Amino acid sequence: MAAQALMIVGTTSHAGKSLLTAVLCRWLAQHGCRVTPFKGQNMALNAYVTSEGGEIGYAQAVQAWAAGVEPEVAMNPILLKPQGNMTSQVILNGHSAGVTEAANYYRDYFDRGWQAITTALRELQERFDWIVCEGAGSPAEVNLKHRDLTNMRVAKYLKAPTILVADIDRGGVFAHIVGTLMLLDPDERALIRGVVINKFRGQRSLLESGLKWLEETTGVPVLGVIPWLDLHHPAEDSLDLLDPRPQRAADLQIAVVRLPRIANFTDVDPLLAEPTVSLRFCSPSDPLGNPDAVIVPGTKTTIADLQVLRETGMAQQLQEYAAQGGTILGICGGWQLLGETIADPEGLEGCQGVHVGLGLMPLQTHLTPKKITQQRQTRSLVFPSDTPIHGYEIHHGQSTYTATVGDWQMLFETPELGCVNTARTLWGTYLHGLFENGSWRRHWLNQLRSRRQLPPLSTAIPDYATERDRQLDRLTDAVMAHLNLEPVCKLC
Repeated sequence: MAAQALMIVGTTSHAGKSLLTAVLCRWLAQHGCRVTPFKGQNMALNAYVTSEGGEIGYAQAVQAWAAGVEPEVAMNPILLKPQGNMTSQVILNGHSAGVTEAANYYRDYFDRGWQAITTALRELQERFDWIVCEGAGSPAEVNLKHRDLTNMRVAKYLKAPTILVADIDRGGVFAHIVGTLMLLDPDERALIRGVVINKFRGQRSLLESGLKWLEETTGVPVLGVIPWLDLHHPAEDSLDLLDPRPQRAADLQIAVVRLPRIANFTDVDPLLAEPTVSLRFCSPSDPLGNPDAVIVPGTKTTIADLQVLRETGMAQQLQEYAAQGGTILGICGGWQLLGETIADPEGLEGCQGVHVGLGLMPLQTHLTPKKITQQRQTRSLVFPSDTPIHGYEIHHGQSTYTATVGDWQMLFETPELGCVNTARTLWGTYLHGLFENGSWRRHWLNQLRSRRQLPPLSTAIPDYATERDRQLDRLTDAVMAHLNLEPVCKLC
């Protein structure tokens, strides 16, 4: 029997599609169903590498974990990674297929993309009871609908009952819902079986008359109103960083530099789960202050972001902070930024030549067309030595050390994955997901705590995957308490 399907679309970006998809995957799995997430085409700089070395959106990896299955390329056959100047790198079936300008993407990739999507869906249909599909942006962009690969075209292909999600926190929710429904074609409109209103902060009784009007006017039932939840869910893209983050009182203050093309900032999610840590995302034009540590995360355009750091003065702030003994950790592109030079002889980032880095790490990077995407298993040479470490790499180019002895040591038994100075204030790694290693993360936090003369935290803790599972359970319980899916689906 072919898998049953559900489609989740939104009136806007950031409406809650990714969260609801993850919740429904978890809920179906809890009821004994074999379930998989699916997003035909995603545009995001948060990515994950599957066990086969394929690249997919990080949100689809989280949804797979919610479903209790391993992430795989078929769950996200097309990933677009914006890199400035109206261009994106195209990841097709897990691997780079080139760089395209926005104006040429559908001319060059539409047919190939739809073939990849339908092939992936047929493969998933053979192995699962349910496919929970997520759309992208809005399904009613009238100028783009004829070439939209990931919203109602997928819903129609699967004949999938579709849920429309709307964000009430940004205002205009009734106009967004009614306008979206009006702009859909009749066959698309017929698939919309329910509406979910997300991020409600007000008094429910004041909303009731509006919900009644909406159902009477559109004929579409309101499946539920999800309140604003103070529960963390991994962000799909940098739009989530624009939401205000409450600053909690904590022992340690850690600043994360919000680079213009910030990538894989989900690397810091495990720190959000640490009650003794407060994270602050700061733009390059912000004052850095005097945090306990600074994290320079990944970036899709290392050289362009390096130029921004110089122009805004953040480069100088980081150099002065390091000179005063401050702790800095660079991850992937962030590590490259901290090095001595970045060479781009082929102009992969549009900036041919050799570019001087911040000079904080003994590292020279040479950008090359071949992209490294692989999971890694290694062992730590610090905190303490021989600790198993897992993570994944996503980067162009090779980096070589200009100092191998003296004030520097390798972080891992796999030398190319990172180094640290002997003072343990300057850290660099290519390993995404490093903080997911629970014992290592706590050891790293404890060396910050010792500088503040704070007692150490226990290092006998599980990896972050355990906490992520608990978060997914809490999210599922919180969301499903406000939903009635009977008009949309019946359990297997």
